[in-house]
Amino acid sequence: MNTDTHSELEKKLNYNFISKALLEEALRHSSFVNEQVHSNLRDNERFEFLGDAVLNLVVGHILMQQFPDLKEGDLSRMRANLVNESQLARIARSIALGEYLQLGKGEIQTDGREKNSILANSFEALIAAVYLDGGFKAAFEIIETNILPVIDPMHPEIGHQDYKSTLQEFVQDKQGKMPDYRVFREEGPDHDKTFWVALNVFDTETRGSGKSKKMAEQAAARKALEILKKKSQ
Repeated sequence: MNTDTHSELEKKLNYNFISKALLEEALRHSSFVNEQVHSNLRDNERFEFLGDAVLNLVVGHILMQQFPDLKEGDLSRMRANLVNESQLARIARSIALGEYLQLGKGEIQTDGREKNSILANSFEALIAAVYLDGGFKAAFEIIETNILPVIDPMHPEIGHQDYKSTLQEFVQDKQGKMPDYRVFREEGPDHDKTFWVALNVFDTETRGSGKSKKMAEQAAARKALEILKKKSQ
């Protein structure tokens, strides 16, 4: 891989490698290495292993911050949806990762640069290379940049369920007064705020928090639904 190609990918990542050898190894597929007779080159499979672990840790951390009210099982399901093969392949395509991979002739002929499995695994390897080269903070920033746009449409929370709309329908069925949401607390700098919302409905008050007002409202609505449905049983 030449220097210009290095620079193109580094620009897309917004990260400059100290060790270009780590970047090269991350982009070296086993099909390429297998064709290099008498070569000591290593493929990126070991990096895939490490990158998978780093991704799971960072995404778990981000979800804990974004959804402070969610339980362990819900967080696990969300993380699984964010780091699955199709999502990682989508992220890989967003930075045109396939163009930079070293593949064997067979994989090139069978459109290997577009295969979800190769793209997802190579993105994991790339994350490992960043982690080894620049540490946890560098890897965290790249993952966060690429994962947050995927998380945003995922809320409201688990299973894409819209708790606010469900609560509104519940109230309309009971011919009650519409839910009243009120932000009563904000904390943190502008780029990393946490919001707390109080919700009043049917003489019941619940509170929720989140990294946006919408997330906080969804959390409060979820709690209100649980309480009201129990009362109506």
